[in-house]
Amino acid sequence: MVSVTQRINQITQPRGGYIKPKEFYISKYDDGLKLYSEENIHSILIGFVVDYMTRYIVGTPVNDAFQISILGAQLINESYNAKKLLNKISGLDDISIKNACKLVGYDVCYRAGILHYKPVEKINPDISTISNIKIMINRNINFIKEYGPIVKDGFTFEGGGYTEIVSSGDGDFLTKTTL
Repeated sequence: MVSVTQRINQITQPRGGYIKPKEFYISKYDDGLKLYSEENIHSILIGFVVDYMTRYIVGTPVNDAFQISILGAQLINESYNAKKLLNKISGLDDISIKNACKLVGYDVCYRAGILHYKPVEKINPDISTISNIKIMINRNINFIKEYGPIVKDGFTFEGGGYTEIVSSGDGDFLTKTTL
């Protein structure tokens, strides 16, 4: 049994794909801001920060937004440090972003196991990375303003939402018309 993401990596789509591109409407968004080409922390961590911080900024309680990080910290008895980091997240300022980057370092313990953990103290985003994270969070917020409201965030499909092949998966945001 594998996750949705793992399954997608195992298969090849048929010619033309499962869903024809013509069935989609292309909507371009250009805020005029450019992302820096280099970042000094792993893209997976950046993705978690953008996801969790977006949830927090649009109204999810910070403890709920960073729930996986907190659970990961518990697995290695670092709850105290995780709470200290969590308490220093208050918005889109540089300090909040830096602490969010460190906090999501605990996600690996929960998602992949404690053998993959690297000390969060070594996660130190530079100015370019922080700038990119802020831009991406603001893009998410603008997307949600246009297509929202969010009806559910950070969700899994419990109670029969999977198959014999796919055993897990999750979604970041759900609105009336988008997933």
